[in-house]
Amino acid sequence: MTETKTRARPAAVALTGNAEERIAKLMAAAPEGAIGVRLSTPRRGCSGLAYSVDYVTEEQKFDEKIETPGGTFYIDGASVLYLIGSTMDWVEDDFAAGFVFENPNAKGACGCGESFTV
Repeated sequence: MTETKTRARPAAVALTGNAEERIAKLMAAAPEGAIGVRLSTPRRGCSGLAYSVDYVTEEQKFDEKIETPGGTFYIDGASVLYLIGSTMDWVEDDFAAGFVFENPNAKGACGCGESFTV
């Protein structure tokens, strides 16, 4: 009988240290009942899909779950295929602050960076 071995698969999205620190800050200020933050890709903008990060109060069956030092990060199950291999970073400068995504699946984006196509 052949033994089947399983191995842990890598997370769909890699989080930089800055992104993990931002998740920790979000969770420190989270509303009551929040269990983590969730990344999803709702249909929005002129290119079709957008990135959205929101508090989550309930784990969904098909969410991908990533434990970070500052809290739990979820990826919406319906969005995982659009995000595999992506890197999520938190960037701040004098004029703006926000999550930035390097997504190898994105084939194009709108001029303002609000949305992307796959």
